[in-house]
Amino acid sequence: MCGSATRSSRSGNSVKLDRVRILLVSQMYPGPDDSDLGVFVAQLERALRERGHEVEPAVLDSRAGGKRRYLTLGRRAVSAARRFKPDVVYAHFLVPAGAIAALSSRAPLVVTAHGRDVRNVGAIPGVGTVTRATIRRASAVIAVSDYLRRELEAKVPGARGKTEVIDSGVDLERFRVGPAPEGEPSFLCLGGLTERKNVVRLADAFGRLDSGTLTFVGDGPLRGRLEGRRKIEIVGGINHDEVPSRIAAARVVCQPSLVEPFGQALLEGMACGRPVVATRIGGPPEFVPAGAGVLVDPLDVEAISAGLAAAAALPCPNPVARAEAERHDVAEQARRVEEVLERAARAG
Repeated sequence: MCGSATRSSRSGNSVKLDRVRILLVSQMYPGPDDSDLGVFVAQLERALRERGHEVEPAVLDSRAGGKRRYLTLGRRAVSAARRFKPDVVYAHFLVPAGAIAALSSRAPLVVTAHGRDVRNVGAIPGVGTVTRATIRRASAVIAVSDYLRRELEAKVPGARGKTEVIDSGVDLERFRVGPAPEGEPSFLCLGGLTERKNVVRLADAFGRLDSGTLTFVGDGPLRGRLEGRRKIEIVGGINHDEVPSRIAAARVVCQPSLVEPFGQALLEGMACGRPVVATRIGGPPEFVPAGAGVLVDPLDVEAISAGLAAAAALPCPNPVARAEAERHDVAEQARRVEEVLERAARAG
């Protein structure tokens, strides 16, 4: 091992490590001006620290800077690797962060795929080649859903046999169950106002209902197609610390995306005891059981509208939703990631 991992116990030929020195490389991380950027990375980092590991971040905490900021990430990763001497390098996103991490240190590499990095394979020239090289270098790959694992392995066969499914989890202390809001049904959509998030069809579907309000928290190029609609509010971007209170003010959390590799906002809504309306395409079918929400065809406006009405009729607070969210506690997900990192560190 490259650093100074502490060994504590033996089980057969396996050595349990009390403390692993982890170099965390990510192109997304919360910063002063972008508090919502890669929050899932930071919460997993905290959980790994709480489990006794040393974590040295080499990250980008701002959306500013264009593609040149990846040169900055590379410099930070190389500098941190030389100074910190990690036992394992843990990267979020296959490209560019995973590729950068692969070059920054000779320590074993573990990389998590989140969605867009997999979609880019075959869609952007050169990304496939870099992704395949990154996966060859990696000791293990983590996908945030089984849907994403299947997509990755279909595009990059070299990922087969080294990919595990572990999502980013949810902080159950931050996202707590609260009473249902009073008044007419209130629907909440968290995320960018983009084509993939399917926000225009969601607004059209809501317009078919007889009552209720719909709030969009986020911004993006489709804002103009949502503004001015009856009983629809567009809040824009908010500090991530405000997200739990926004969920608490809603009865239903909606994310009928064209495709959703996992669905972090849905999981956070469920942790707050809110029923959800989720897309059938991607990760949500893996964690939205009957009684916790409604899965819809994202291309069918009528189906989305019926889903909104059905979800509003479900119990709120919703014990089924909360129970499912508890299975994805970030502390448990960190334990599972820890096992992957320790295995890589031992083998390295």
